[in-house]
Amino acid sequence: MSGAKSIMAAEPDVIVGVPICRRTSFVLDKFLTNQREIQTAYPGCRLVLATDEPDFLEELREQINLHSVRGEVITYDTVKPEGARTCLWNVVCGREALRKHVLAKKARFFLSLDADMLFDPLVVAILKNRIAGFDAVFTGCRSRPHGAWVYGGCRLMNSRILNDLSFRCYEFNNGETVDDGEALDCSLFRCHARVNKGFFVSIKHYMNGEDCYTAEPHPAGWFRRLTNSLLVRFILIQVSILIRHNIAERLHRWVYRVPKA
Repeated sequence: MSGAKSIMAAEPDVIVGVPICRRTSFVLDKFLTNQREIQTAYPGCRLVLATDEPDFLEELREQINLHSVRGEVITYDTVKPEGARTCLWNVVCGREALRKHVLAKKARFFLSLDADMLFDPLVVAILKNRIAGFDAVFTGCRSRPHGAWVYGGCRLMNSRILNDLSFRCYEFNNGETVDDGEALDCSLFRCHARVNKGFFVSIKHYMNGEDCYTAEPHPAGWFRRLTNSLLVRFILIQVSILIRHNIAERLHRWVYRVPKA
């Protein structure tokens, strides 16, 4: 059993799933403090951290208990093709392990978060309100100082759609990649999922232990809604996979005038 704080009288309504490793845990104290605030605002949620570093397991359990967070830690194996170099595979395998965990626990919703972000404590209630009539709701955040608005760090999905998809990514011999968020858009399109994308939640995205970029809720214009629609994304990403060059990312940077990191 994973930690004294992991037991609840009933299975949670929402599982908050987060892949984590030592490299991405530079705001772990802030993150777990924020998770306690989220659980206070919405008691029907539970945190599950997923790591592929066995020597990190006990430390994470201790930190969950120290911060009085209801949660547990699971481990998974990162499986990637021979010669793969990107750390995308670690994240993808973690999210896939969390997807299976959510289904095994029969939770109604999977809230997929990133460990380098802090969220409005009302995030669960906000997104549950926004998911009404949809299968998934994604809220955007700023990727870096002059970066694009991206939808990868905060996604709420219902369990029905989780049964029909899996997390994956692509890495080609030329070094080009298609990340899990792009691949997820394709899976959701194939599943005929109804997805609500916007800027619904206040998010602080940390670059290191101190520096962060804040995103506040705001309306999404028609052009942004069009270019981030599943149909447009599906076409661009499928072409990217076919030619092994990520034109979807390049077009996104060109449209929104985003300098490359």
